[in-house]
Amino acid sequence: MIDVRGKRVLVVGLGKSGVAALEALLPLGALCAVQDTKSKDKLEPKLLELIEKNKMDCYLGTEPKPSERFDMIVLSPGVPPELGFIQNAKQTGSEIIGELELAFQISKGKLVAITGTNGKTTTTALVGEIFKNAGKDTYVAGNIGLAVTSIAHETKDDSWIIAETSSFQLETIKDFKPDISAFLNISPDHLDRYGNMPSYIEAKARIFENQNENDYFIVNYDDKAIYPLASKCKAKVVPFSRIAELELGAFVKEGQIVIRNEKGKLVEICATESLLIPGAHNLENALAATAIAYVAGIPVSVIAQTLKTFAGVEHRLEFCRELDGVKFVNDSKGTNTDASLKAIEAVSGSIILIAGGYDKNSEFEEWIEAFGDKVKHMVLLGDTAEKIKKAAEKKGFHKSIILKDMEECVKTAFELATPGDTVLLSPACASWDMYTCFEERGEHFKSCAMRLGS
Repeated sequence: MIDVRGKRVLVVGLGKSGVAALEALLPLGALCAVQDTKSKDKLEPKLLELIEKNKMDCYLGTEPKPSERFDMIVLSPGVPPELGFIQNAKQTGSEIIGELELAFQISKGKLVAITGTNGKTTTTALVGEIFKNAGKDTYVAGNIGLAVTSIAHETKDDSWIIAETSSFQLETIKDFKPDISAFLNISPDHLDRYGNMPSYIEAKARIFENQNENDYFIVNYDDKAIYPLASKCKAKVVPFSRIAELELGAFVKEGQIVIRNEKGKLVEICATESLLIPGAHNLENALAATAIAYVAGIPVSVIAQTLKTFAGVEHRLEFCRELDGVKFVNDSKGTNTDASLKAIEAVSGSIILIAGGYDKNSEFEEWIEAFGDKVKHMVLLGDTAEKIKKAAEKKGFHKSIILKDMEECVKTAFELATPGDTVLLSPACASWDMYTCFEERGEHFKSCAMRLGS
């Protein structure tokens, strides 16, 4: 358990994670201060009340002076550790950790941590369902929407935390050590933050940094950019594969999801065709979840039954409605080109694609080239709209239009569609140019779709 009683702790970033960190630190006796780029009038009333009640020093819209001293600084995910005042504090002796590390320090029980560019949310939710169905005291948290710190104090010795962990969160770990870690895949993302792929991969690979021979590392055998990392891991490596038969791990054999255990025994789980979640990428997610649950000792019957009944997560290939033979599918969580392409591949029939948003320095040519004949039209919005349109025209795709907002995009997409088509929101970009988060973007898409024809 971390000891912060009487220590001066600065929490940087007052989103969900920052607020959860405050609420965890205060009962432990920390003398909290807060910093955020937002001004005081932009904070929620409940947060302001918490700050005033505890007489916290505030640095809102500003930064602490170099002369200010803190015993510890807790960074919210997304706050760059390279910021000047953070580096200054580090040089003067402040301990710098992230919200994920704080949660690890105060939680009990066992921890499953899942990372990767795509599939984290679906896999985390699926693993959580398997553990709950097995009767385990289970907490599903992390980058999935609920800060790990917000539930850490509730955990007991027999609890399991199933945590979706992002590269931003892993940047600031210190002693963080999952009992089971999983690295699903890697593809270009957040290059506005990392600058290059090796730096991005390095941040994610920290997930197994502190593991030992008593722990497990679940890794995608098919992803040649990350599987070689297993040689650096001290934990027991258990791969999964959609295309190869493995000597150890989870894979597909004759249409069945199977796992070969450490004794070489082949254990059948269920037929691939019995999965409710569509697409090859979701088969990979199911294989990863199978491997995680199996090494955790979950009964095979529970794993199989959950795989057959799990319907997916909100904002990821989420069916919204059908109107005049046209389906509307919300994939707002498709925040990079690889995730968006997986959604396009999973949808049957022709697609009217709504895309665009915040620019993470992504390139779009290969994404557009991979459309084949599935995407009939693109309806674009946000900061990257012009960039995507130019990339499309460079690749010979001329059926794209730029519109000002989601309502216009949904209306126009429906007008362009014919019966049997799918209007798919899969932006290939983050949401931060027009929305606070991908969830807000997805909800707006759904509400716009539901209003059509009324």
